[in-house]
Amino acid sequence: MSLELAGISYGYPGASQQLLRGVNLRLEPGEIVGIRGDSGAGKSTLLNIAALLKSPDSGQVLIDGQPVDQRRPVPLEVRTKIGIVPQSPRAATDPRQYLGALLAAPLAFAEGAIRIRPERYREQLHRLCTLVELDSALLQRRAAEVSDGQLQRVLLARALSLEPRILVCDEPTAQLDEGTTGIILRLLTAQATAGAAVLLASHDAGSLHLICDRVRHFPDSFMPPAATGRETP
Repeated sequence: MSLELAGISYGYPGASQQLLRGVNLRLEPGEIVGIRGDSGAGKSTLLNIAALLKSPDSGQVLIDGQPVDQRRPVPLEVRTKIGIVPQSPRAATDPRQYLGALLAAPLAFAEGAIRIRPERYREQLHRLCTLVELDSALLQRRAAEVSDGQLQRVLLARALSLEPRILVCDEPTAQLDEGTTGIILRLLTAQATAGAAVLLASHDAGSLHLICDRVRHFPDSFMPPAATGRETP
């Protein structure tokens, strides 16, 4: 699946200027595109729009060339094809939640299940733990009882659980040790090799240039000049 952002603009209520203005970006299947930029520049907002978690003020998000109308519920067949790896594993999880339930949540969602029953997905959960090099025994622990690296690997496994064709990753290796960073980068590369389009925001220039097909600096190479209202190709 391809992912395209066409003329995306977004501003927070009361702000003196738009955070995003006329942003254009396209990812093809099998491509890893990296985004660098200062904190607070709007990278996370852009990624949330790309992942269909936030609606732009103007512009369109297109999946395989088809615009997504975010004024309506996103169709399940589209939602389940987008995997999301958050910037902060702690902020993205309830510290009281068991990792098994956390990892099983997308599988239950895709089936329309009302309750999350990790035991129903035992084989899938074991396979996902093996994929991210995590001991499946940790699924019996709560999020507060594991390290940041272990928790981020669970969230990566969750993002991969429905075999997404688009993967949006917001600083997935921030504050992680070298070993865990290596695991995550190898998995992102493997996903692109299998045909997924991967959008990766990071402050780690070395990691970006190691695995990305191209790297763009945000917002300099995204926002069009104010005088012309158009993006330089």
